[in-house]
Amino acid sequence: MAKLYFRYGAMGCGKTMQLLQVAFNYEERGHRVFVLKPKTDTRRDTKLWTRIGPEREVDFCFSKEDDLFEVISEAFKRKKFSCVLVDEAQFLSAKQVDELMDVVTEFEIPVMAYGLRLNFRNEDGGFEGATRLLQIAHDITEIKTICECGRKATCNARFLDGKFVADGPDILIDDGKTKIEYRAICPKCYKEYKEGKK
Repeated sequence: MAKLYFRYGAMGCGKTMQLLQVAFNYEERGHRVFVLKPKTDTRRDTKLWTRIGPEREVDFCFSKEDDLFEVISEAFKRKKFSCVLVDEAQFLSAKQVDELMDVVTEFEIPVMAYGLRLNFRNEDGGFEGATRLLQIAHDITEIKTICECGRKATCNARFLDGKFVADGPDILIDDGKTKIEYRAICPKCYKEYKEGKK
């Protein structure tokens, strides 16, 4: 049975790398995949990329206004594929997650969505895509990583010019003036940064 999968984890845990590995495995066996990412992810334009090197051109960059069932249906009619892969799935709308579930049930192919569960404030932060995936996905798996202190990292921390910040917009585009960095850290370190102890 085809399923809707949600693979989530903190920043830098290797979500995109795992997506690329899944794509490679399908294609190595002669199957096609359909890969999506949000237009808000302006890094490398229409490519997915990883910190350790591998990258790939995506099939479609979506905005919140796109009907993903329609987009995927049209692509499927032109050339069938065996799996849909979505990077940065937290930026999906709740409606788009429902549309991905429709893809699973209509075409009987798996849809694997990779993304964050929480924002840098440790809230869902309007990540309605992640919230809806947690509600309806058939299979939910955490991709684990470690904090700078060695504990399990579950928090996403934002640093501007090296200084920890716990407020601001969910999406912050690099303006070339401020160094924007995200780190996966544990709840203890997050609290210490927030309280100014680190």
